[in-house]
Amino acid sequence: MKKFLQLSLFFYALSQLTACSLSQLTVRASMPLIEGGVTAMNKETDLNLAHSAIPSNLSLIEGMLVNDPGNHALQLYAAQAYYGYAFGFVEDGFNAGNIEVKVKGNPQRAADLYQRGFNHAKQVLFDHGISDSDLNGDLKTLQNSINKLGQDAVPALFWSASCWAKSIDLNRDKARSLAQLPKAVMFMQRVLELDEHYYMSGAHVFFGVYYGSKSPMLGGNYSLSEQHFEQANAANQNKLLVVNLLQAQYLERQRFNQQAFHDLLVNIIQSKSSLYPEQALINQISRYKASLLLEKEEQWF
Repeated sequence: MKKFLQLSLFFYALSQLTACSLSQLTVRASMPLIEGGVTAMNKETDLNLAHSAIPSNLSLIEGMLVNDPGNHALQLYAAQAYYGYAFGFVEDGFNAGNIEVKVKGNPQRAADLYQRGFNHAKQVLFDHGISDSDLNGDLKTLQNSINKLGQDAVPALFWSASCWAKSIDLNRDKARSLAQLPKAVMFMQRVLELDEHYYMSGAHVFFGVYYGSKSPMLGGNYSLSEQHFEQANAANQNKLLVVNLLQAQYLERQRFNQQAFHDLLVNIIQSKSSLYPEQALINQISRYKASLLLEKEEQWF
């Protein structure tokens, strides 16, 4: 009997190995390296280096997904990387203040990259029970499906909403695209309900932009926007500069508060480089983008 049980366990283990190809096993064994790479990139202070490295990292992740297409962690890393690269280096262009790299802003390419990020994140949502027909159906049906999702779906909801909303925002001239925005907002609202502090309270930043970027006549709400930005700042101990960057760009510009716009951006530029070592890259990007916005101050006010 004992020998029979040993043989049964052996054949079960063998079946599990054959169910996963060698390439899949290799990918999964390499996940700690990917996680370490993401942590290291977040700490990067050299924008030129980050600009050069992220496309290679994206190609690596895409290659790993070819061998392990259902790997949720990789799909979410891909969504995050496409979002970060498009936001940091493509949408507004990139020039680190020297002659090494000068890239003009390309909003359409950025929109395409955000869409690629969304395509990865929504695959994870599909496995959580959101179907393609839900995404393409009416708002009530989608809301019912979203309401069934638990905290384990927060990462997929967050990156789907983030990438989808940015892609929509950069395609505002397309009515069909703009009509999808309420669905992205529903995703992020569910994140707010389940885990408001996920990814540095990113849902609060999202709604700060959402309510601040529109006039009250078109659904904006400056008070709500300010509250969300304040909550994001409180959660991050005022160390995450992108919060104030987006408040200046969307809320203060929309309500024509030039002094607040100017002060927020100047404070970003003058902030210490050691302010938030774990998120040095996004803070460096925020300093660069703040300088771009200040150049437009006289044009906007």
